[in-house]
Amino acid sequence: MNKATELLKEAKTFFIATVEGDQPRVRPFGAVAEIDGKTYLSMNNTKKVFAQLMQNPKVEICGMIGMNWFRMWGTLKRDDRLEARKAFLEQSPIPMYKPDDGIFEVFYFEEVHGKVESFQGPVEEF
Repeated sequence: MNKATELLKEAKTFFIATVEGDQPRVRPFGAVAEIDGKTYLSMNNTKKVFAQLMQNPKVEICGMIGMNWFRMWGTLKRDDRLEARKAFLEQSPIPMYKPDDGIFEVFYFEEVHGKVESFQGPVEEF
């Protein structure tokens, strides 16, 4: 499992920042999967976050695991393959979605960078 997927799974809840015009938007997420070695996130295509990512695919995510926090940033790319949506829901079931329901979407990090930090330890970069 890659570092980004590992951190997001362990945190369980993490916060994704996108941009709408010149205004940052932040919201909680919790579903994550790793498909073909890439970290995937999911969402509903009727939500504002979907429209924001279609306009600007750059995101920053933060979360906490115990007394450590992480930040990661990169570019998300939409994967419209049915196989990807099925694989995501197999790893991270979300009862309200079906792979072919017309609203469930998955994105993967085309590139991702990040840091794990704490008040007491060294910074770990990935």
